[in-house]
Parts: sequence; structure tokens; C-alpha cells
Amino acid sequence: MRNIVYVLLGVMAGFALAGLLFFVSRAPAGEAIVLQPAPTKSPIVVHVIGAVPRPGLYEFIEGARVQDAIDAAGGLLASANTSAINLASLLQDGQQLNIPYKSGSEPVENETETETVELPTSEANSSSNNSDENTDVDLVNINTATLEELDSLPGIGPTIAQRIIDYRNENGPFNTIEDIMNVSGIGPSTFEEIQDLITT
Repeated sequence: MRNIVYVLLGVMAGFALAGLLFFVSRAPAGEAIVLQPAPTKSPIVVHVIGAVPRPGLYEFIEGARVQDAIDAAGGLLASANTSAINLASLLQDGQQLNIPYKSGSEPVENETETETVELPTSEANSSSNNSDENTDVDLVNINTATLEELDSLPGIGPTIAQRIIDYRNENGPFNTIEDIMNVSGIGPSTFEEIQDLITT
């Protein structure tokens, strides 16, 4: 009798264990957890100007500070006014960071450029004045000159002088002195000899 009881208990325990296994295997497994990479933040862009060796645009990670921008631009110049800036300030995207100069140390590039522009202009004015003087005294107007005046030019004899007169009678006045090379017998070498002696 005991053997039968033991057998029944064993069978019941087997069924219980099988049911437990079946329940566990039927439990919803759920979806696997996928770890997503941390979102990458866009860099911030800052325009550094003023008392630094290499002013320009620089990119930084979020949380960068004024000192980082100065380091990227090559550090501070000796003429920088460090007391006027907060090196610990956070940078912001699109910011223009202007590192100030000490009083009296600002660059004077504009004044230098003005001077360099004025000097050539003065020389040009004096050259043009000399040119005007030469025009009033020496230049032969090829649109109005007589045969004798044209003949007085180097490389222009009476024959070519007559051709110049015939050309302007047929085609109208010369617009520029270079147009005289349209006259037969006047080439670049002849023009080079007379170009400083004629006008229109």
C-alpha cells in the first residue's frame, strides 16, 4: 500500500514539475533591450577677434569656456587687456568673442593704409600735372595737325603724314592715339616712338 502511495506522490510531483516548466516556457519573453548610443551634440562655433595671434572661427564642444577659445586662437597678445575679460565664462554658439586691447595698444592698420594710399595718389597727381604740362607744350594733336606738324614726328615722313590726313578725312577723327596704327605704314615700333608726343 505504501508503494502505491509513493508512486502516486511521485506521479503528482512529476505533473506539478511539468506544469511549472510549461508555465515558465509560456511566459512572455518581452523585447530585448538595445542600448542606444548617447546623442552627439553639435559643436558650437565662436568667432574670436581682437588681441589674439590667430583670429577666426573655431568649433568647441558644449561647455567650453572663454579660456578654451583664447587657447585655440594662439593665446593672448602682450597688448591684451586681461582684466576686461572673464576667462571662466561659458561660450555660446554664434558668439563673437572680442579680446580687448590695453588702452593705447590698439592696432593702427587703418592709418597706415591711408598713408600708403595717399602717397601714390600724390605721385600720380604730380605725374599727371607733368603730363598736362607736356600736353600743353609738346604734344601733336593727330586729329588737327597739319602735314608739316605730322612730318616733324620721328619716323613719320611726308608720305605717311599725308596718309594720316587722308585716313582721318575718310574715317573721321581718331578716338585714341592707338588708332593711328590703322594708318598704313605705322606699326608698333613707329607708334612706340611717337606715343609720348601725340594726343587726340
